[in-house]
Amino acid sequence: MLYFLPSPLKGALSFICYVANTIALTSPLILLSLVKFILPFRPCTAILDKLIIGIATLWISINGMNSKVFSNIEWDVRGLDRLRKKDWYLVISNHQSWVDILVLQKVLNKKVPFLKFFLKKELIWVPFLGLAWWALDFPFMKRYSKKFIEANPHLAGKDLESTKKACEKFKKIPVSVMNFVEGTRFTREKQSRQNSPFTHLLTPKAGGIAFVLGSMGEYLSKIINVTIAYPGKTPSFWDFISGKVKRVIVDIEVTPVDPGLAGDYFGNAEFKEEFCTWLNRLWQEKDKKLGQLLSPPDDQLPN
Repeated sequence: MLYFLPSPLKGALSFICYVANTIALTSPLILLSLVKFILPFRPCTAILDKLIIGIATLWISINGMNSKVFSNIEWDVRGLDRLRKKDWYLVISNHQSWVDILVLQKVLNKKVPFLKFFLKKELIWVPFLGLAWWALDFPFMKRYSKKFIEANPHLAGKDLESTKKACEKFKKIPVSVMNFVEGTRFTREKQSRQNSPFTHLLTPKAGGIAFVLGSMGEYLSKIINVTIAYPGKTPSFWDFISGKVKRVIVDIEVTPVDPGLAGDYFGNAEFKEEFCTWLNRLWQEKDKKLGQLLSPPDDQLPN
């Protein structure tokens, strides 16, 4: 292991490995996706989907090895024992940094069906990765502000149409649908601007997961509620690859999907209120848990 190298050198070498891994495995992945586009027949697409997901899983595994070589991270992961690869999951998590995605991929890789993230449409232009996400059928969402919708009412509901199309694809094989419920990364500035009632979290956005549960309620068997904590400070991507992250805590709770969570969130005001109450209660518990995870152990408290 190369822990002894200076942080800038570790970061540079690790970054080169990430780029090389991405270029090497994205190329065959995109080629197979083009074959799938040309031959859209169910027997062909079923085989090609397995190959594409296999390549993506290998990419995540190599990234994990990369991290292990350059970073001496203490991984405190709790609750993995209740996960299975043949279930359909809705995965929700707090969101603080781009590192969260690497953490979730590393911890859940080969433990659950391949993670599918809802991504901002602009991310399709990220070199290599954008095409890889497209090949893996990641749903790209176009978010419209309230003011923009008021000025362009004909675009109302377009983002929900994208979600619905994505959910139809997710019904074919077991999948883990990933959603950062806060909609953006946590910062103190955003917390203040939102007037968030939580200490460590932004206000959760219920519409996305309500729509997923309403569209896939009969398929999704469990909810994976992930809480990610970085004792010390929230790391940047550079912090992560240059060996500056010393400890990551990942707490996983698995609960069955309550049939009462599947309903018409956008057309039924009573159901919407009940759903928001459920999600806010979940977020209150997560906020309390984050406070506990980020508190120093008793033996490190000053006398």
